[in-house]
Amino acid sequence: MAAYARSVFGLLSLESKAVFLGTRGSRPAVESRRYVRGLRRKPVNVLFPEDDNSKVTKQHSAPKQQQQHGKKMEKHTKGTKNTEEEVFVQERKGAQPAHTPDVIAHEEVAGLRFERAFPGDKRLSRVASVARSRTFREHQGKILLEGRRLISDALSAGAKPQMMFFSSVERLLELPVDKLKRASLVKVKFEDVKIWSDLVAPQGVIAIFSRPDSSKLKYNSDHSIPLSVICDNIRDPGNLGTIIRCAGAAGCHRVLLTKGCVDAWEPKVLRAAMGGHFRLPLFSNLDWEDIENHLPKSVTVHVADNSSNRLVESAQPKADELKTSQKAGDYGWVRTRSNHKHVDYDVCDSDSDGEYELSLPRVGTKLYHEHWAQSPTALVIGGETHGLSIESVQLAEKTAGHRLFIPVVPEVDSLNSAMAASILLFEGRKQLMQQLQTTKKSQVVNRMKQ
Repeated sequence: MAAYARSVFGLLSLESKAVFLGTRGSRPAVESRRYVRGLRRKPVNVLFPEDDNSKVTKQHSAPKQQQQHGKKMEKHTKGTKNTEEEVFVQERKGAQPAHTPDVIAHEEVAGLRFERAFPGDKRLSRVASVARSRTFREHQGKILLEGRRLISDALSAGAKPQMMFFSSVERLLELPVDKLKRASLVKVKFEDVKIWSDLVAPQGVIAIFSRPDSSKLKYNSDHSIPLSVICDNIRDPGNLGTIIRCAGAAGCHRVLLTKGCVDAWEPKVLRAAMGGHFRLPLFSNLDWEDIENHLPKSVTVHVADNSSNRLVESAQPKADELKTSQKAGDYGWVRTRSNHKHVDYDVCDSDSDGEYELSLPRVGTKLYHEHWAQSPTALVIGGETHGLSIESVQLAEKTAGHRLFIPVVPEVDSLNSAMAASILLFEGRKQLMQQLQTTKKSQVVNRMKQ
């Protein structure tokens, strides 16, 4: 605006001069035209003196340089993205990446050498996302553990760590340092751990372990009892984790999982078990033929059907009848109808044509507080949706086992699978411990008599 104002004032001054001269009226008009034409010209190029050897520089050369620089940056960005994709593909195949984007800085504390995650490091995100897949866990043979207590239990049992992410050195030193020398340690930000953590209050430690082999781990068997747990088609992660936790707390000998159960190494199962995976042997994905091979020869198998069959209320017995009653049906808590929905039938030919005879497993019933654990025992826990399989009932019949029931008040459908398992396991432990004490007393008496 200032330049425009000066030009306008200049025109006015020229016109006034032209009027003042009078005789030369054509000259001011020509000069004003030239002056106006000069203002409308575009800026000329900047020329340097003749003795300067530098080239002529144009004003629009800077944008071209910026465009060229932008193209170079785009090529560099595309190259970086391709490099990250190649590194991710190589890691998925099990190969080492050709190079890392940045220089890795190693540090050392308490004899452990660790590295700091570089900006844009995606190792934690990739590992945390793929480790939640059952296919990846089974094919790659890796599991994800989170939290100081769970990782410490795994290291104490002899599990092999591969990679560990921690947010602070203090968190790292809380773990058994002498068992982390062969693992790759990476220090990351706590915000990154919080993003990929399944816990409400993350502890800042996430580790990748090799899938443990129960036959090679070390367990404390000082308080172990001859009681095994067989999980039959348990599909809820919380229930399975709680059953494993109760089995470890009761001092069971081992836990066997049939095909159809949820993966025992799923993060939800690990979180619910609270380290129970590393307190007793755990064998998963077994057929019923394989289950018999994992049990002692003189074992007695009992079943605890937790299917949602309807209970029929009957009259409560009197006090004097309870003392003499030996049948579970007399208590009014036993199912009066069997679960025929998932029962297989053996068809046998009879003498008459067109008639068949059905052969079903015949298993007696007992209340949970009666004597059923007097020797090496196995307890089958059925799923809440489908109940027990026919193979489990057949195995109970084969080993002279019983169907165990927990009394509940009328109008209550059934107990949770994990809750029923905890009641039966601790009752079985009590009975086995009493039997062991009785056996020891009898042995002492026999020695004294001799």
